[in-house]
Amino acid sequence: MVIRCRANSMRASRAFTLVELLVAIGVIAILAALVLSAFSRTRVTSQAISCRNNLRQWGTALHLFAADHDDYLPPEGKPTPLDTDLNNPTYQAWYIQLPEQMNLPRYRDMPWRTNWAIHPENSIWICPANSRRCNASSLTNNLFHYCLNGLIDGSGTSDHPMPLASIRNSSCVVYLFDSKNLPAVHCDDNHPGNFVHTNLHNHGAQFVFLDGHVARFGNKEYWNFTANKGITNNPELVWIP
Repeated sequence: MVIRCRANSMRASRAFTLVELLVAIGVIAILAALVLSAFSRTRVTSQAISCRNNLRQWGTALHLFAADHDDYLPPEGKPTPLDTDLNNPTYQAWYIQLPEQMNLPRYRDMPWRTNWAIHPENSIWICPANSRRCNASSLTNNLFHYCLNGLIDGSGTSDHPMPLASIRNSSCVVYLFDSKNLPAVHCDDNHPGNFVHTNLHNHGAQFVFLDGHVARFGNKEYWNFTANKGITNNPELVWIP
């Protein structure tokens, strides 16, 4: 009898109580949350690095183009090109000339540019943190994640070819940037900076400047959330030199 009671007592002492089970579940939940948080931070960091590399390549292409064309910036092109433009061998635009400078495939040959169902994968045109795709209801809207600052060399009737060396403080003049809008060129001098994305790369956006360097800025450094428009007095983000 004594031995049997001891065995029953040992079996009872090895059983989980409800409190112990709840504690174990809580610990597992905390560990899972930590793992998911670390994975999310790693993914965000990876996306930012990929975007920076894209913009850095565009900056390099800009300088290679200028070196081959008497120091002039590449043509801006239309903000929303049509297929007739992209298929025209004489049509010029930054999204035509700069890829040629890097020996990349033509933009018109990218299958995702007017097909929202095709994932762009890794592409110099695409910021991996930007989930925007071309309009599913239209086969004519192109997909640009990076937008050109079209105010560097004037706009409208005052637009003119611009030598790179003639622009002062080129390290502060925005060339391309993470965009929340559709067009490939931002040329509204009444609202400079209004196309910049406000919620990428840890609540900010990345820019490549005329000197070729890339930098990230927090959204409060370039966007006035009260007035809902771009900030134009940040000396580190110059839109109109």
